[in-house]
Amino acid sequence: MFPPIRGGRREAYATIGRVLSTGALRAHLLAVRLAGTVATTREQSLRSYRLFEARDPRVLIGLNPRRSWRQADLLRLMAEKCGVSDDPCVTSGLDVIDPERTLSGLHAFAERLADAARRGAPVLLGTGHPHRLLGFYGALADALSAAGCEVLTPATGERVDITTRFGLRTYNLDYVRRVALVREPGARSTSCETGAHTHSPLPVRTVLDAVAQRGGPLPELVIGDHGWVCGAGQLGFEAIGLADTNDPALFVGQAEGRVSVVVPVDDAVRSDYYRPLTRYVLNRACLSQ
Repeated sequence: MFPPIRGGRREAYATIGRVLSTGALRAHLLAVRLAGTVATTREQSLRSYRLFEARDPRVLIGLNPRRSWRQADLLRLMAEKCGVSDDPCVTSGLDVIDPERTLSGLHAFAERLADAARRGAPVLLGTGHPHRLLGFYGALADALSAAGCEVLTPATGERVDITTRFGLRTYNLDYVRRVALVREPGARSTSCETGAHTHSPLPVRTVLDAVAQRGGPLPELVIGDHGWVCGAGQLGFEAIGLADTNDPALFVGQAEGRVSVVVPVDDAVRSDYYRPLTRYVLNRACLSQ
């Protein structure tokens, strides 16, 4: 069982609908386990690091590392970027994310949003975690649009063939609240239904190819997670996003200069627990609506 939320669930829920101070947001991160002791296990993270060392495309998620990354290198990097233990003898239990690193990442994330808004830059948002993070990205899309940014929504309905653990599966690109995601064929396209979970970089490659073929504008900032960030960063687009401790590719991309900002955070908690992060980031970026 997970430890109880500090202060009780009623207090945690009360933080969801308002802009928090840095101290209050830190407490929220710990209370709902977005940071601190998170649900991602050490076993899951170590497995990802081993697969990354072997350059397994399921874990590279669109990144082509410039150098060889051994598991020991990844442990040191993830300890620096997330706060996990760098002790290779720690092989079980739950991972830990340092909330100070999460806050630092959110501050840098807000700076990139503010810069895009000042320039009126075209932006692209996409997620492989629509069940959890669609609301987070949707609010960013609304705020950036209100600030004068063009939120790109190309390639709607395009087919994307993605290799999964169940074999090759066909998905279709779609947008909800101007956030790109993929759906299984036949799934209803409504704002009440989210899409499929994926780490693949193929959706963002398909979208960017469609933009290029129609003559632009190309996004000056890509916002998302998993393959949306790594796939865009690998192609030379500025990319920022969220990542869990078992997603080393984004942090390697940041270390190698292909990804601008990565916020270390558990990416699979309840969707409403991300709402204070949204409000905090938009407030710091002067994009609060």
